[in-house]
Amino acid sequence: MPELERLAAHHAPAVLRFERENRAYFARYVPDRGDDFFTGYAARHAALLDEQERGTCHFHVLVGDHGAVLGRFNLVDVAGGSAELGYRVAEHAAGRGLAGEGVRRVCELARTEYGLRRLVAAAALANPASLAVLKRAGFVLDGSERGDSVHDGSVRSGSVSGCEVDLDGEPGLRHVLDLRAPYAAASP
Repeated sequence: MPELERLAAHHAPAVLRFERENRAYFARYVPDRGDDFFTGYAARHAALLDEQERGTCHFHVLVGDHGAVLGRFNLVDVAGGSAELGYRVAEHAAGRGLAGEGVRRVCELARTEYGLRRLVAAAALANPASLAVLKRAGFVLDGSERGDSVHDGSVRSGSVSGCEVDLDGEPGLRHVLDLRAPYAAASP
């Protein structure tokens, strides 16, 4: 099984390769990062490590054979016991359960290592696989005590206006995970 590692300086070339090789794939679901992201990646990577050192973010890479990055799992905007989860998995690694396993592992780290109590994550309606990963990890629609659910990108049972988000022009849904509750993501 690939290893989830905390982002370090030596990951920079592999992360850049991962982002370049999957640029078109990622752009199907999230806005493209733009050329400047790639041309200035060394400085960007250093800035990420600075943020991580300050404790405002926790960045992780899922590393496979020969040091290849298969996915990124990040906790950003850490404050007040809460953070936002973001993740992406390489196209060639999609459909193998790696997104779910990476999310489960980073949620456990958030609870046990970083002392977080709540995570927030958003996924585009056009990305039902990502919505399913969040659901399997125990995330619920933000404010959905009513028990609203998402299946194949469509919402069931009630209004979700409080959960709707704009993801750079794409409609999405905001989810939350209470890390103090019995941890649903810990089970397979």
